[in-house]
Amino acid sequence: MLDQESEGHTTKRSKLKLTLLIVGLFLLIIIGTASGIGLYIANGLQPVTASEQEVRVSVPQGAGSVEIARELETKGLIKNSSIFTYYLKVKKQGSRFQAGEYSMKPGISFDEMIEKLNKGETVKEEVIRVTIPEGFTIEQIAAKLSEQTPWSKDVFLQLADSPTGLTGDTAASGIPDNKNLKHRLEGYLFPETYEFKKGTTEQEFIERTLQQLDKELALLPPDWKDKLKERGLSVHQMLTIASLIEREVVQDDERALVSGVIENRLKKNMPLQIDATVQYLFDKSKERLLEKDLQIQSPYNTYLNTGLPPGPIASPSLASVKAAIYPQETKYLFYVTKKDGTKGHLFAETFEEHKKNIAESKKTVK
Repeated sequence: MLDQESEGHTTKRSKLKLTLLIVGLFLLIIIGTASGIGLYIANGLQPVTASEQEVRVSVPQGAGSVEIARELETKGLIKNSSIFTYYLKVKKQGSRFQAGEYSMKPGISFDEMIEKLNKGETVKEEVIRVTIPEGFTIEQIAAKLSEQTPWSKDVFLQLADSPTGLTGDTAASGIPDNKNLKHRLEGYLFPETYEFKKGTTEQEFIERTLQQLDKELALLPPDWKDKLKERGLSVHQMLTIASLIEREVVQDDERALVSGVIENRLKKNMPLQIDATVQYLFDKSKERLLEKDLQIQSPYNTYLNTGLPPGPIASPSLASVKAAIYPQETKYLFYVTKKDGTKGHLFAETFEEHKKNIAESKKTVK
């Protein structure tokens, strides 16, 4: 039989073995757990399966990194939003992400996503871009829109002839109810380059161009309306004069001078005799007007009628608008286009001088 001392040693060894076994098992559990967590994290850091199919990701204004991470996980671009969030903290990223819609392909790395979001490499929204040149008529604008945009020429012309919503303190609200107007909005669609979201309608295009005219007029000197009142002109009449200048003049330094000639002829009740008003009657401008063209019966024909035509004949530039409001003081009553290719003009006070200028102009034909 074992004595009492030997039995005590045996019990102590048994307890030690049990303790070592428990500690060993615990260490194995910790190592295993740590290993499992490590593998889990490592897997979460890996990109998802690559694909060429682009995925759209929307980042709202003011969204935090946690919200963005969830969106990326929902869209299948990352495996785990929590791991991505902690990755951002470690990398000290996420504070410069920019709002917008992004296009990303599955398979890109965390760092590539972070770079896109930091730079704001958002999807460029599809837009309709169209330029309305200075001096274009409604008909020319309609043709350009039908060629370069999804908009209908017929719908546009119908809206230009029968516009709606012309109320308030706007230039277009003053268009007179005149049945002789060829197109009611002629001269009111400001010439400019415009960008519209895809899906914009013809009506929205018209509204935007009318608003642009009001914005441009607001940039004029504060006394411009007073100047018109002094001369007894409405905004509609001013735009009509501006359109005549736009179609007649190429050189900027002549705009105010031609405006002065128009002013003088109106005061004397002389027919303006402006070729551009006759050209307006044709679908396409003629290279040279014939005598029979000048006899066409129309309210727009300033060879047969005194005063201004019923309305503008084109969309004038701001330079022509300024010239119409602030004509140059002059005694000239006539001008003729030079034939030397400069498209400048020779001016005269009398008809005799005018005839000499015509003869002089013909000598310089190129």
